[in-house]
Amino acid sequence: MMGCWILHEGLTIILVLSWLGVNLYLFIDTFRWYEEEESFHYTRAILGSTLAWARASALCLNFNCMLILLPVSRNLISFIRGTSICCRGPWRRQLDKNLKFHKLIAYGIAVNATIHIVAHLFNLERYHLSQTEEAGGLVAALSKLGNAPNETYLNPIRTFHTNTTTELLKTIAGITGLVISLALILIMTSSTEFIRQVSYELFWYTHHVFIIFFISLAIHGAGRIVRGQTPESLSLHNVTFCRDHYAEWQTATQCPVPQFSGKEPSAWKWVLSPVVLYACERIIRFWRFQQEVVITKVVSHPSGVLELHMKKRSFKMAPGQYILVQCPAISSLEWHPFTLTSAPQEDFFSVHIREAGDWTRALLKAFGAEGQAPKEPWSLPRLAVDGPFGAALTDVFHYPVSVCIAAGIGVTPFAALLKSIWYQCCDSQTQLKLSKVYFYWICRDARAFEWFADLLLSLETRMSEQGKTHFLSYHIFLTGWDENQAIHIALHWDENNDVITGKLSFPCLVGVFSCGPKALSKTLQRMCHLYSSADPRGVHFYYNEESF
Repeated sequence: MMGCWILHEGLTIILVLSWLGVNLYLFIDTFRWYEEEESFHYTRAILGSTLAWARASALCLNFNCMLILLPVSRNLISFIRGTSICCRGPWRRQLDKNLKFHKLIAYGIAVNATIHIVAHLFNLERYHLSQTEEAGGLVAALSKLGNAPNETYLNPIRTFHTNTTTELLKTIAGITGLVISLALILIMTSSTEFIRQVSYELFWYTHHVFIIFFISLAIHGAGRIVRGQTPESLSLHNVTFCRDHYAEWQTATQCPVPQFSGKEPSAWKWVLSPVVLYACERIIRFWRFQQEVVITKVVSHPSGVLELHMKKRSFKMAPGQYILVQCPAISSLEWHPFTLTSAPQEDFFSVHIREAGDWTRALLKAFGAEGQAPKEPWSLPRLAVDGPFGAALTDVFHYPVSVCIAAGIGVTPFAALLKSIWYQCCDSQTQLKLSKVYFYWICRDARAFEWFADLLLSLETRMSEQGKTHFLSYHIFLTGWDENQAIHIALHWDENNDVITGKLSFPCLVGVFSCGPKALSKTLQRMCHLYSSADPRGVHFYYNEESF
């Protein structure tokens, strides 16, 4: 049991360290190669070690750009979750951290891009300085190559009076490098939590600049600015001897003028496969966009909450999953994630949408959820649905005891779960591993979620009728309320004040599931580590965070 605990909690660290290890290996190996490779000896004479810094960071940049699209390929992740290898256990829990890994890779891209840009700025300046009158010796001789017939150049800056910025923007590498840098800055800045909360639409549109980013990255090396000595020249021109006899290059037969060529571009080789894979992802989404979604019921709840019941051919879901919704009448490009609030046992799937931005405001207005007269089904706008996609909450049934904690709107993913629990409890043929569910809800204004409070009351009544009152224990904490609000919410408390493990036989696994603010998530994760027993016969808490 202790080995299982270590595997669960240590696998994330192992994966992160593996990613860092590959990055370090690629960087160090490439750095050493460019520092020692004979064909770049004359290039190093001008640029020094910044050549190796630029090339090593470029390779790591390619590696991370190869990975960045994989964690956001939702259909791929859903497929992997359904395979026999990843259907349960620690690997499945790692798939639920796909967005965290996506962000980690993005930081890796940002760091390597910064190193790459700074290194090339130094390279550009050294190319420029090597054309000054003060420059002499081997550096001056190398910089003058290309002026005479049958010579190839090494220094792309041909004279000291050349404006390096203008010259750089005349090249493919310079133009694409600028586009890549601007695209990366836009993507990173618009991905901050503040921007996503203030304007999700801005984040969504700006994030799709990644298309321009990858196109520019693929052709960035086509200009072949990084130049080294050709293999044919190396066979005739002995660098070890000729580097000290540069004055005799024109006359000595053993030292012909060295010839140079640009390095073949390789970025496209790194990103081609993931780009094709992501293109397939978009094709699948377009195919699902064409499938008909029938809206069977529209309910307008208080405080601007819209409940939609829908049907779609071959739609299969699990508790805790989410879908992407598009409304072409509002935007032909935007897809927004919403957690499913229906149970798999129901003959429809539903979402609850609360106004939280321009898109949701327009959607609520289109469906008559702002105090307008209910619309006829034929007059409702068309919706497209992609999914469902897996999420951490689907693992609730894999534990004997599950603790579910929600804050505010984070309560939505648990609606489907609680409904599914009730259906399975009522089915005498279903043997559940799950024997106890503790549900905690922290809410500032319960009026905004009256639909969920009604659901809790309904479930409590039904479970009481089934004689399973103690299966679900739920607690609601209002952080902003008055006495009049309190009477509308039933708080079902356990009479037993023992800790969670008080009624359990040892050993025990407790799944802790959360959806809410980051501060709450960090605290819960820390508590799970703190209160997990070091004894393999004790209680172990496994933390799962809902994110999409």
